[in-house]
Amino acid sequence: MGKKARLIVRKLTTDDAEVASDLDLKCFGEFDACSSKYFFNVAQSSNWECLVAEHDGKVIACAIAEIDNDTAEIGSLAVDPDYRRQGVATILLTKLLRAIVRRGANFVVLEVRLSNTAAIELYKNFGFQIVEREEDYYWDEDAWIMAREFS
Repeated sequence: MGKKARLIVRKLTTDDAEVASDLDLKCFGEFDACSSKYFFNVAQSSNWECLVAEHDGKVIACAIAEIDNDTAEIGSLAVDPDYRRQGVATILLTKLLRAIVRRGANFVVLEVRLSNTAAIELYKNFGFQIVEREEDYYWDEDAWIMAREFS
C-alpha cells in the first residue's frame, strides 16, 4: 500500500460473498476456506459481525465473528498475501473487536493453526492467550484455542 492509498473498512455485504470466498481460498487453501454461500449467509445474519478492508476499491481483507450473548468467536481473519505485514490485519482486528464489544460480548475466542506464528503473535499483541490445544482441529494440523476477556 502506497502512502497515498487509503484503507477503507466497511461491513461485509452479500455482494462481497464471492470475493470474500476467493480471498479465503487464497489465504487458507481449499480445505479450510469458507464458501461464498457461507459468506452470503453470515453477511445477512444479525448474529455475525463481518468486515472487509478495501484498498483502491479492491477487497484485500475480511474478518468475521459470530456473537452469542456475551461471547464471540472469530471465525476468520484473512489478508491477501500481497498486503500482509502492512498493518491491515491490525486495523481490521481492532475494528472487529470494537464492534464485538460494542454489541455486548466480553469474551472472545478463536482457533489458529499451530504453524501460523504471524497470526498467533498478532493475537497475543491484542491480549489473547493460548488456553488449549485442540487436536486434529484442521484436516492436517492441530489448533491453538486462544481467548481474551474484555471488562
